[in-house]
Amino acid sequence: MSDTTPETTPTMKSLIETRLSDAFAPVRLSVVDESHLHAGHAGWREGGETHFRIEVVSDAFAGKSRVERHRLVNAALKEAFDRGLHALAVKAEAASS
Repeated sequence: MSDTTPETTPTMKSLIETRLSDAFAPVRLSVVDESHLHAGHAGWREGGETHFRIEVVSDAFAGKSRVERHRLVNAALKEAFDRGLHALAVKAEAASS
């Protein structure tokens, strides 16, 4: 995304949704911006988009430990962290068959 301008740069929520969808083809995905709950805390910025809570359910997590699932999510969201994502609460689960 190096050729994006502010007009074409996706919101942090949109970026997170896209990266997680592309990486895991989830059967359920929820991305909630909780930045307003952290106003004045470390990493918070005016305008939000710094603190998110996600829930992602995917077959890609089958057989993976909680730590492995979180590492996969963090790796998929490297661009978001590079863009200023400060905190991420993760619930990542395997889809039940």
